[in-house]
Amino acid sequence: MSDAPVQERKANPIKSFLSGGFGGICNVLSGHPLDTIKVRLQTMPTPKPGEAPLYRGTFDCAAKTIKNEGVRGLYKGITAPLTGVAPIFAMCFAGYALGKRIQQTGDNTKLTYTQIFVAGGFSGLFSTCIMAPGERIKCLLQVQQASGGERKYHGMVDCAIKLYKEGGIRSIFKGSCATMLRDIPANGIYFLVYEYLQAKAKEKSGSEHVSMSSTLFAGGFAGISYWILGMPADVLKSRLQTAPEGKYKHGVRSVFKELIVKDGPLALYRGVTPIMLRAFPANAACFFGIELANKFFRSVAPNF
Repeated sequence: MSDAPVQERKANPIKSFLSGGFGGICNVLSGHPLDTIKVRLQTMPTPKPGEAPLYRGTFDCAAKTIKNEGVRGLYKGITAPLTGVAPIFAMCFAGYALGKRIQQTGDNTKLTYTQIFVAGGFSGLFSTCIMAPGERIKCLLQVQQASGGERKYHGMVDCAIKLYKEGGIRSIFKGSCATMLRDIPANGIYFLVYEYLQAKAKEKSGSEHVSMSSTLFAGGFAGISYWILGMPADVLKSRLQTAPEGKYKHGVRSVFKELIVKDGPLALYRGVTPIMLRAFPANAACFFGIELANKFFRSVAPNF
C-alpha cells in the first residue's frame, strides 16, 4: 500500500462525534448476536482430559444458546453496548477527526496514509475511557449462565453497581490496558483500510462522491482488517474482564502466559469465526449509517 496523500476538508470532530454515534448504533444492532457467540467461545473453560468442550464451534454455540436461553440469549448484554455505543463510537470518530485535524495545516490538506493510521490509533486512545467499562459489563452479561451457572447480574445497571461494590471504580475499568492494546493499532488499520478503499473508489469513478455500495464494501473490509490485527488482544481482554477478582495478578501479562501454556498460540484467535462473520456486515452498516448522517448534515447544514 503506497503512502499516497488523501485530500479532504479539514476534519470536524463535532460532526464526526454525531455521525459516529449513529453509525455505532447501526453496528451493534446488526452484529450483537455474533459478538455474544465470540465472547462465549473466548471465555469457555478449558476441557479436562477426555471431556468434551462446552462448545464445538460457532454454530454449536449458537444452537446451545438458543436451546437453553432462547433467541434472546444471543442478545444478552446488548443494553450495555446500545447505551454506551453512541458515546463510544462518537468518541472514536471524534478522536479520529481530531487526530486528523491536528495533522492538517489548513483546509483541503492532503494527509498521507501513515498520518491516517496515526489518527486512527489516536481514536483508540480517545475512546478507551468509555469503551473499557462498557465492554467489561457486556462481557460479564454475555457469559453468565453460559455453562448453567447461577445468574449473578440482572442487567447493565445491576452489574455496574455490583462491580463497584466488589472492587470500586478499578473493577469497572478492569481491562482498560488490554482495550488500548487492541484498539490503538486496530483502529489505525481500520480507518486506514477504509480511507484507502474509498480513495481508490473515487479514482475509479472519477468523482469525489462515493456510492453507498463502495461505502459498504470499504466499511466491511475495514472491519475485517480491524479484527485480523486486534483479535489476540481482544481474546486476552475478554478473559481478563470475565475472570474472578484476583485471578490474574499481573493483568493481561498473566492472561497471556496462562493462555499460551494451556491452549497454545492458536487460542489467541479463539472466536475468530463468529467475529469475522460479524465484522463485514456490522461495519458496513456502521459506515452506511455514518454516510447517511453526513448526507443529512450536508443537506441541512452544508457548512458544518
